[in-house]
Amino acid sequence: METIHILYIGRHLEILETVIRLINANENWNGVGVMNDEEAEEIFLRKDFSLVLLGSGIKEESEAELCTFFKNINPDVSIVQHYGGGSGLLKSEILLGLCNNKI
Repeated sequence: METIHILYIGRHLEILETVIRLINANENWNGVGVMNDEEAEEIFLRKDFSLVLLGSGIKEESEAELCTFFKNINPDVSIVQHYGGGSGLLKSEILLGLCNNKI
């Protein structure tokens, strides 16, 4: 099975570290986490991400700009709001985002 690359954007370091650790616990997933929009855009241009997770603390305007940027670069990328909670919810958000990408 091929590796699925996931970009997580969050504003809180501790949450970012936890989310990336949980993502990378799955042998088929590779998570990369960033805390600001500029980093997110730079890394998105360098790597083929299947999914972008938007964490808490991202302002509406910033979220809209990021979504537009990602979709302009890769119209097939799934963008999912990560609401927090346990690893089960995170896994569900990722799987749902990946499934929606295949429809």
